[in-house]
Amino acid sequence: MAFALRLARGIDALNERIARLAAWLVVAAVAISAGNAISRKAFSLSSNAWLEAQWYLFGAVFLLGASWTLKRNEHVRIDVVSSRLSPRARGWIDVVGHTLFLIPFALVHVITAVPFFLLSWRTGEVSANAGGLPLWPAKILVLVGFSMLLAQGVSELVKKIAVLGGAPPDEAQGGPPVSGFGS
Repeated sequence: MAFALRLARGIDALNERIARLAAWLVVAAVAISAGNAISRKAFSLSSNAWLEAQWYLFGAVFLLGASWTLKRNEHVRIDVVSSRLSPRARGWIDVVGHTLFLIPFALVHVITAVPFFLLSWRTGEVSANAGGLPLWPAKILVLVGFSMLLAQGVSELVKKIAVLGGAPPDEAQGGPPVSGFGS
């Protein structure tokens, strides 16, 4: 279990770094959006490429940030139900949910995203819009985003199993041991 927890912490750290960098894409999207609006209104200049760049950045923020959201336990839950359950029951729900739903869902997306991206890359697929961008960058984001989500799902599963097995929650999450627990 110690190796699995070290691996989980590595996944956590990598996903957090990537997501923090991806958060800056919001700034880029806002700058592109403002620049595009100003150039369109002030100079009657516009480009489909600028609009598509905004879409790519918007998609990137969500695809690259989903794993971080899961790590921080900020994903959507039915709090009305889960708040009434014991921490152990919530842990078991997470183990079952990650095992039966999250990990298979992300795995299917990773598997199907590979040919989706490769075909676009090999054919040089470009947007059908005049002046549009190549599509492979958006398609590789699907592959990367779901790969990160799959890895984070495995990390969360390992940590939940560790806690259910008796490891203190802070230790399983990679923080310092709670006084009275651990070494």
